[in-house]
Amino acid sequence: MAAIRKQDMMRGMQAYDDWCTAARAAAETTPALDIAPQLDRATMAMAVRYSLHQLEIKAPGPGVEVRVAPYAVVKILEGPASDPHNLTPPDVIELDPQVWLRVASGITTWHEEQKAGRISAVGERDDLSPLLPLG
Repeated sequence: MAAIRKQDMMRGMQAYDDWCTAARAAAETTPALDIAPQLDRATMAMAVRYSLHQLEIKAPGPGVEVRVAPYAVVKILEGPASDPHNLTPPDVIELDPQVWLRVASGITTWHEEQKAGRISAVGERDDLSPLLPLG
C-alpha cells in the first residue's frame, strides 16, 4: 500500500515544505534535536506520508519496514521480504514523526538521532543514513 494517495501528492509536498520552512526558522533559536514544528495533525500526516513516499521512490524493495506512527508505514530496500505468515520483514525501523521529518529534511542526521535514542531499529539494515536527507 502506498504511503500517500496520488490525489494527495501536491498537498503532501506543500505540507512537507511547510514543515521544512518552520523547522529552518526554528533552527535559528532551537538546538537541532529539539526542533519540532507544531503543525496541525492533517499537515503533519501529509508531510510524513509525502516524505516516506519519496523514500520509497529512492529505495524501493520489500526488505526494511519504516514505521512513522501514527501516519504511515513503508517497505524499502531490496532484501528478504516478510514470510507469508508474518507480514513484517526482518528489519524494522520506528521513528516519531518529528524525528523522521528532521532526518528526512537534513535538520539532523540519522546518527545524531540514533545516538539520542530516538530511533528504534531492529535488524541488520538499521542505518538509513546513506538515503538521507531526501534532497
